Amino acid sequence: MTCPNHNQHRRTESGLDRNVQPRNYAKHLLQPVRSMFIQTLDTPNPNSLKFVPGVPVLGSGTIDYSSARDALTSPLAKNLFRVDGVKSVFLGPDFVTISRADDDIEWNTLKPDIYAVIMDFFASGAPVLIDYEPATDTAVQPEDSDTVAMIKELLETRIRPTLQEDGGDIVYMGYDNGIVKLKMQGACDSCPSATVTLKHGIQNMLQFYIPEVEGVEQITMRNDAIYTYTYMQMCE
Repeated sequence: MTCPNHNQHRRTESGLDRNVQPRNYAKHLLQPVRSMFIQTLDTPNPNSLKFVPGVPVLGSGTIDYSSARDALTSPLAKNLFRVDGVKSVFLGPDFVTISRADDDIEWNTLKPDIYAVIMDFFASGAPVLIDYEPATDTAVQPEDSDTVAMIKELLETRIRPTLQEDGGDIVYMGYDNGIVKLKMQGACDSCPSATVTLKHGIQNMLQFYIPEVEGVEQITMRNDAIYTYTYMQMCE
């Protein structure tokens, strides 16, 4: 599921400030954090970095914000978009993935401001989310066929955890005539190895367990348009 030479991407760095205090995360209401140790992890996408603050972010689930306009439900994401050069913000259970606008922007320039925003935010005790409903894309519905139920189970239990470790995620968008429709998020979105991940990781796993699956289709949203890239089963 991971990109080639994945282990080469696990270099870590850290940002350090004040004293850490554990927080109660019930209903995303935070207790102020007096100090924080932030670890940064490289991802397979050179334009995305994974920031691990050492405390829960969402607790469970993920949310992808592709622009400041989309970040109205998250004060944390909204503050991060104020950092010049931040293109997108992806919130995970215990991490934040930041994607930069382009590779001309040095991470060494962005990281101090990102550290400061994350530490100041958690020190404030403000909620990470406002008026948020958890995603249910992989929740099995009564009307789902056995094939769809199996696809959702594999995505949730086998595929999603691996992608989240790389600072990204995947969203189930549908299943039609043997084709599984998926949307990549976070570091996985626009990753140079996305095709490899889809074809040799996700598609192969789904086909191994579910013979009905013929291919995987990636769905991306750009400027309110939908572009699809289909990765059909190749002849051996």
